[in-house]
Amino acid sequence: MVRAETIIAVKDIPKSSKFYQDLLDCKSEHGGETFEILTSASNVILCLHKWGEHEHPTMLNPEMETGNGLILFFRVGNLNETFANARKINANIEKEIHYNENSLKSQFILRDLDNYYLIISE
Repeated sequence: MVRAETIIAVKDIPKSSKFYQDLLDCKSEHGGETFEILTSASNVILCLHKWGEHEHPTMLNPEMETGNGLILFFRVGNLNETFANARKINANIEKEIHYNENSLKSQFILRDLDNYYLIISE
């Protein structure tokens, strides 16, 4: 079995962790100031890594454009509830719930605290 566990670089681990926990109703499995593991139903859904820590070459310079070429795509079983969570935390919503004719699913689009582009889909 192969499973990807995405890691993104963020400026503030605790704030980003809270953002994703509040948005996706997930939980912290690690915590701390430099690294975080977020899970849902015992599956890792996202890891957060502080910019500049541990000398990873793609996570050294927060001044470069964040997330160019990257979409964080989440499938959820409760799209309306997740959208309500996004509103409650005043997330930067770019497109409200709409039907995507390519995926044949409803979704909404937002940016996280570090300007990563997120698609939340049913």
